[in-house]
Amino acid sequence: MAGIPLYFVDLQDDLDDFGFEDYGPDCESMRINAFLDIPGQDNLTPLARLEKYAFSDNVFNRQIIARGLLDVLRDFSSNEEDFLTVMEIIVRLSEDAEPTIRTELMEQIPQITIFLQESRPHFPRAFSEYLMPIVVHYLKDHNNQVRKSCHEALLILLEQDLINQNDLENKVCPILLELSAPEIDNEHKVEAVNIICKTISMLGRQTVEQMLLPRFCDLCSDAKLFQARKVCAANFGDVCSAVGQEATEKFLIPKFVELCSDSAWGMRKVCAECFMAVSYTTSSEIRRTKLSPLFINLISDPCRWVRQTAFQSLGPFISTFANPSSAALYVKDDGSLSIKPPPPIEDVSSSCVRDSTELAESPGNRANATPDNADSNKHLERCTIYSTELNHDKVDATCSAIEDDAMSHCNKFHANSIQGEARVGDVFNSFNFWRSPLPDISEELELLHVEKAKDSKPSSKCNQYLVSSDIKMVIQSLQGHMDDPDVQTQIEVLSAALRAAELDTVNQEEIQNAQQEDSSADICPKYPALPEPEREEPSIVKPVEDTMSSCELSVSIEYDQEDQNLDSSDEERPKIQDVVPQPLLDQYLSMTDPVRAQTVDTEITKHCAYSLPGVALTLGRQNWHCLKETYETLAADVQWKVRRTLAFSIHELAVILGDKLTAADLVPIFNGFLKDLDEVRIGVLKHLYDFLKLLHTDIRREYLYQLQEFLTTDNHRNWRFRYELAEQLILILDLYNPKDVYDYLRILALTLCSDKVSEVRWISFKLVVAILQKFYANGENELGLNFINELIVQFRHSSKWVARQAFAFICQVIVQDECIPAEQFATQLLPNLLSLASDPVPNVRVLLAKALKQTLLEKPYFTSLGNPHLENVEKTVLAMQLDKDQDVRFFSGTQPKRHVNSTPIEQSVD
Repeated sequence: MAGIPLYFVDLQDDLDDFGFEDYGPDCESMRINAFLDIPGQDNLTPLARLEKYAFSDNVFNRQIIARGLLDVLRDFSSNEEDFLTVMEIIVRLSEDAEPTIRTELMEQIPQITIFLQESRPHFPRAFSEYLMPIVVHYLKDHNNQVRKSCHEALLILLEQDLINQNDLENKVCPILLELSAPEIDNEHKVEAVNIICKTISMLGRQTVEQMLLPRFCDLCSDAKLFQARKVCAANFGDVCSAVGQEATEKFLIPKFVELCSDSAWGMRKVCAECFMAVSYTTSSEIRRTKLSPLFINLISDPCRWVRQTAFQSLGPFISTFANPSSAALYVKDDGSLSIKPPPPIEDVSSSCVRDSTELAESPGNRANATPDNADSNKHLERCTIYSTELNHDKVDATCSAIEDDAMSHCNKFHANSIQGEARVGDVFNSFNFWRSPLPDISEELELLHVEKAKDSKPSSKCNQYLVSSDIKMVIQSLQGHMDDPDVQTQIEVLSAALRAAELDTVNQEEIQNAQQEDSSADICPKYPALPEPEREEPSIVKPVEDTMSSCELSVSIEYDQEDQNLDSSDEERPKIQDVVPQPLLDQYLSMTDPVRAQTVDTEITKHCAYSLPGVALTLGRQNWHCLKETYETLAADVQWKVRRTLAFSIHELAVILGDKLTAADLVPIFNGFLKDLDEVRIGVLKHLYDFLKLLHTDIRREYLYQLQEFLTTDNHRNWRFRYELAEQLILILDLYNPKDVYDYLRILALTLCSDKVSEVRWISFKLVVAILQKFYANGENELGLNFINELIVQFRHSSKWVARQAFAFICQVIVQDECIPAEQFATQLLPNLLSLASDPVPNVRVLLAKALKQTLLEKPYFTSLGNPHLENVEKTVLAMQLDKDQDVRFFSGTQPKRHVNSTPIEQSVD
């Protein structure tokens, strides 16, 4: 370009005559080089020529200079003096009166800054001294386009960490505070608020708290400017994450409460959108006491748009109540749920008993105990006696009924006494985690349960089941473990029961009166007699502080009259839990109500289904009974999009619930999805392996009969459905034994190999190889040999060239993956493979050449000296090198092999 006689003129048309119209927008560097390198009549140096045209009267010349500043700096960066001269020219150019020039210059600032960052040893202060003042000055530019370009450039500089901390604190933050002052006009203030909100998340926490956080709080309360408050509300979650929990609770939560109560419905709607992000930053106490009532107000907002947004955010907000420290799951890097090695998990009733007992026995509660509280404490002791360990498979039906009854009473106590309080269950309890196990006294405890007293006329109900001699035997068995404090407590309790049992002078009438008083106060419920406990799961009496009467210690107290009809099934258990505030859960469960679809949002059930796995993870499997009915309602929803959402997440829900609840509650719904529309079935198909691996072996085996149903689709052109089935079958092979694979999955694989779509066939060939590998990996050589013979008949001797080509590909993959021993491949498959050299179709011979040259002859077994099969392979290759087809000769030749992964398109031209 230096030799082209190009002169600068004032008219664009003259420039076009010299060929500028041939340059695109990416050729600005060629233009600037042309400007600077052309030897003209002015006899100016390139640097002087740059200064001349940078301040030319022609706007176009100045615009080209502004666009090419990065190339100019690179050209003059070898000399420090010239470089500083260029920087001064840039500063003077930034004062140009034309807005387009200033805009072009600001758009180049990030790239120039990156270049200066790379050249920092030579020009350490160039950006701070020359470019940073330009950015700060343009933030107050009177042109809207210039300010917009400046905002974008500033955000890029912050994201790339190109501005040092000193410039942020002394140059950027002061100008932002100045532009957001109360006396500034509204247009500049809104822009400043927007840039402040985006800047806060990129600055250090200390800088934000000292400089920008007070101004942000003031802007949240700006009653005159709705736009400023709306921008603050939209970015509230990011600001909370940037400043941390302490500053959020101290400064931002009061402002958030004001914004949620704003008179403008648009403001409340924005607050509902960011509610989850705000909740994540707060503590559990603030989340329960302040944010939960605030969210309830948004759900019941008079504006429909606010209610709609609030219900969409309800599930995510509930998920913030999850306790990661006690969850038995964790999220992998790929985003999927996985099961941790499970620590001992308590039943919900045991957790309820422990939490309630700790609360009732705290010093504050004992000091301020009222008669009602005293009754509640007695009732808690009753719940403690009948709580059992978490192994529902080994506890018989009567024990489960009593446990459920105790849980219901504990739930009543929670609802009345700890409403709005922080959860006590999160407190570490050494008894449940590291305490040494108690001795097995199951045989002695059997003596405590006597079906009928030997006396024809017992003196009291308690004496029907507890005999003083039996209690003495239990106490004697525990004497050898006096070093355990819990055993000492049990001995004290049993001693008190022994003394009470020996009080023969107690009047039967007094006992009946005491029972009537307890029944009226709903303190001492009456339970039926417990059957003899199983030896595998002994029922150990929990220690209590105060001595009790023998009636209270008996494990065979009769039920209350009001609880006799209580069923322990999930359908009739109250939907009460203590993980999240109950009003929030009630509102979430109401999302399936048809009235909500009419008054809030027609797609509210879809949002409910989308959030259900997160809510289930938060509540835990012990509270699944709260969500079971809602899940069944969603699974039967008339909208297929709702069912599709559940189908795509059912495998994650199965991980949360565990194998027992999955088999009882999710398997029937899963079976229903298998017969649904293709849009729903694809959800369960994509995660078929993830779901089946969580099931018990017997239940999993039942699906062998149903997998063939996936071959039938609503639209036969939906080949991706069958492709997904083949991919899932490759994974599912690990879940079944070789015999089941041979009887069921083999047939599916061969059917897919005959599919009309090439993509489905090629993935099915890999499935066939995986099946063969499973047979030989498990020592089922006979099944493998039968399968090989079937492949030879169906593919090698097929009348269709596509099948014969597939046989060559299958053999290539078998050798490549070493699915079977090389000796067996040489005797069972190699002769049939070499016979394809005389196939009339060139495509078959091409794939044979690839299999031999790129795979077979690369294995040491086939290339070792003395191998009896090497001679046949070499003869076949030599014959194919003389083939009449050019491609066959190419792939069988001695030229360097192209080790490229073959694709179905390259392998087949059908």
